[in-house]
Amino acid sequence: MEVAQRIKGLESAIFNEMEQYKKQVEGRGLKVINLGVGSPDRPPAPHIIAALHRAIDNPLNYRYPLEGLPALHQALARWYRRRFGVELDPDHEVLVLMGSQDGLAHIALAYINPGDVALVPDPGYPIYACSILLAGGEIYPMPLLAENNFLPDLSAIPGEVARRARLMWLNYPNNPVAVSANREFFEHVVDFARHYDILVCHDVAYAELAYDGFKPMSFLEVPGAKEVGIEFYSLSKTYNMAGCRIGFAVGNRDVLAALARIKSNIDYGVFRAVQEAGIAALEGPQDCVEETARIYQRRRDVLVEGLARYGWHMPKPNASMFVWAPLPAGYTSSRQFALDLLERAGVLVVPGLAFGAMGEGYVRMALVQEEELLVEAVERIGRAFSFR
Repeated sequence: MEVAQRIKGLESAIFNEMEQYKKQVEGRGLKVINLGVGSPDRPPAPHIIAALHRAIDNPLNYRYPLEGLPALHQALARWYRRRFGVELDPDHEVLVLMGSQDGLAHIALAYINPGDVALVPDPGYPIYACSILLAGGEIYPMPLLAENNFLPDLSAIPGEVARRARLMWLNYPNNPVAVSANREFFEHVVDFARHYDILVCHDVAYAELAYDGFKPMSFLEVPGAKEVGIEFYSLSKTYNMAGCRIGFAVGNRDVLAALARIKSNIDYGVFRAVQEAGIAALEGPQDCVEETARIYQRRRDVLVEGLARYGWHMPKPNASMFVWAPLPAGYTSSRQFALDLLERAGVLVVPGLAFGAMGEGYVRMALVQEEELLVEAVERIGRAFSFR
């Protein structure tokens, strides 16, 4: 049987290819150090796990959780007020998701008709483009270029395209390019979206993985942002709860109502025990968040400074769990360099091309291994390559 046309372009050949080469390398006896998948490697804090244990023992938590717990809505609203100074109505401006990916994947179904245009960053996290393709929309790529600090140049979008656009994806701190946006940029986004009647969807999953005293901002801090958009936040990275699958969409109440309508026809909500663990995370001690950021900062330094000693130079990100590394001299293909790195050093990274055409010339490295393994990865790369 032939599959539907909409899914034919969803699987990434590059991701599949890297996994197959990884198996081949390990089949030869070399343990691969995997810096590819951006999945947190640390457990949640003890008080979060304890809350989950208690909730699992409550037999009432095994019913269909059709809506988010009011206490969780309120906890997230209080967290946004403390962290960003953003006021949210917990009843109408907070929607609980099965991880933010749930909302990222489904929001286009509420706003994109076949043939509608969406503005999608290139390079970008793959689900942004996939969500548009699944809804039958047309992607207009917004290049993220080093010379523009990896921010999309909205003035370069043709007026006829902007007038057709229904939705814009943004993500800062960014995956994969590991940069952040400032207030001036977000103010420009709000003006642009208001002028062209575009829904802005901002993914802020990495806001708490920030370094050197830097504090990323929320898109919703900008006046007027709630009128034109929503923001997606996740407990996966902040609290190391990736496997629990809990996140939020916040902001414009009408947009959230539309997304909730889509979800009500697809799923039955987040397991209540996980929601109670989420309350404990948001309301409990936050020193675990600070410690996680410190650990990622040390990992960043081990990787970036270590590779610089061998002659491979790359910027130090001020946030996110990734390093966006320009290809060393002599390489023009991110795919070929990633394959050589895997073959010769046993270190897996993701070719920049996997995130869009403008990702060529870079590889993405995830800071998801302990320092000792990162030191070993640096040493392996230094022995296998000559960058000077």
